[in-house]
Amino acid sequence: MTDSAPKRRRSLASIATIVAIATLISKVAGLVRQQAIAAEFGVGPEVDAYNFAYVIPSFLFILLGGVNGPFHSSVVSVLAKHPKKDAAALIETVNTLVGILLLLLTAGLILTADPLITMLAPGVSTGVHTMAVEQLRIMAPLAFLSGLIGIGFGTLVASDQYWLPSISPLLSSVTVIIGVLFLTDRVGASVMAWGTLAGGLLQWLAQIPAQWGSGMGTLRLRFDFNRPGVKEIGKLMAPATLSSGMLLISVAISLFFASQLPEGSASALTYAQLLFLTPLGILSNVILVPYMPIFSQLAAPESWTDLKDRIRQSLVLTAMSMMPTGALMSVLALPAVQIVYQRGAFDNSASQLVASLLVVYAFGMFFYLGRDIFVRVFYALGDGNVPLLISLLGLFFNAIFCFFFTKTFGAPGLAMATVGVQVFSMVALVWILNKRLHGLPWVATGGPILALAISSLLCGFTAWVTLYGCQMLLGTEGIIRQLVTLGVSAGAGLLVFAGLVIQLKLPEMDFFVDRLRQKLPFLPRKS
Repeated sequence: MTDSAPKRRRSLASIATIVAIATLISKVAGLVRQQAIAAEFGVGPEVDAYNFAYVIPSFLFILLGGVNGPFHSSVVSVLAKHPKKDAAALIETVNTLVGILLLLLTAGLILTADPLITMLAPGVSTGVHTMAVEQLRIMAPLAFLSGLIGIGFGTLVASDQYWLPSISPLLSSVTVIIGVLFLTDRVGASVMAWGTLAGGLLQWLAQIPAQWGSGMGTLRLRFDFNRPGVKEIGKLMAPATLSSGMLLISVAISLFFASQLPEGSASALTYAQLLFLTPLGILSNVILVPYMPIFSQLAAPESWTDLKDRIRQSLVLTAMSMMPTGALMSVLALPAVQIVYQRGAFDNSASQLVASLLVVYAFGMFFYLGRDIFVRVFYALGDGNVPLLISLLGLFFNAIFCFFFTKTFGAPGLAMATVGVQVFSMVALVWILNKRLHGLPWVATGGPILALAISSLLCGFTAWVTLYGCQMLLGTEGIIRQLVTLGVSAGAGLLVFAGLVIQLKLPEMDFFVDRLRQKLPFLPRKS
């Protein structure tokens, strides 16, 4: 027993390293993909059409084919309870059933593409509508492929193969990049849709040899739909599908209102979201991953005192990471967008539009991650209904906010609506949890968060002053000057923030640094 424990820890560390490296490579490829699209099409109608057409296929990819999606999670869970000798037959049966259902869905998407685009984007021009319908029909087979990809991810993880599921999104990015760079003149704007479809097909084909080699089934058709494992997967998927469905509706609401704004608004929204979600995703893993099991261990009423302390600690860490990041992002939005996107068809006016959206998203970073903290507390308490109810109410407020904010602020109003929903959701969850746990430590939590907010404001102000000075000295033209200016400005802001936080002497600072050392091995260790 004692000999096996260290081995298990090394195994988990190895898995985490594989997933982290593969995910980082995929994210970089995703950024390069957006850069290629931006350089070729800017924020023009072609990208708007692609974004409208990709709403449903992307939702299905997240819902069915995504890592940690319902199919992936359900398959892993069920296979863990069944003998390996039954795995191949079970997977072949699930593939057959899912394949039939998703082929019907694919046909439905092709036949109803025109009214679906009308429903999603009623305010777009005839040209954008036509392009979107064409691209939706091209990408419709992704509905079929996404289910098979999700099942494949589950089988690979169940057989201890982690690299391929994590690196798989790279294939979609590569096919789009190749298509945009070399085939746009021949294919036109639909090259984005064809590249996306080719990427999905490659993801599925790449799984087949690994799946066969591990004894997890072939392409054989099986119609034994009464297998217990098939029913188990269906039961596990139902609540996850309902919850994940909120994402599609939320995205659809935003694009519905974007379609009634000037052309380029929908594509600008996508470009800004990528820059916003990348640091949010990286930093959130440092906090969310270790806290979920801790919350679960302290869910019993007799442990609520410790649970409240952990909630306070996680919120302080959220403020410590998200607030300065948001402050820097809001101040440095324009030079960051220019460095990442401004080339080719993506001109300065496009950078201004995307930066205006990014500034709004930056102000919501703390609320995005804070909301996720409270959602996980409710899950730890065994209550998934409250987060689901708040999500449903959030959809209503998203529509209301989009209606009013876009009328006054245009495209940035879309980001304002999203941030507004996150603020509402976090406040509602806090209010309900406060009653559930008979009070939260408001003073112990609010004091440090207020201090961190003030420190973040000073961080942002320092970065703004430094940015202005660097631009006066170095100018704003040239990628090298822009990189130097951005790096020096961000560094100055972070130095000020770090100095102020050290003065606060928060115990969470040590925890945060330790987590960063685990994620970033090149950082120096404590002596």
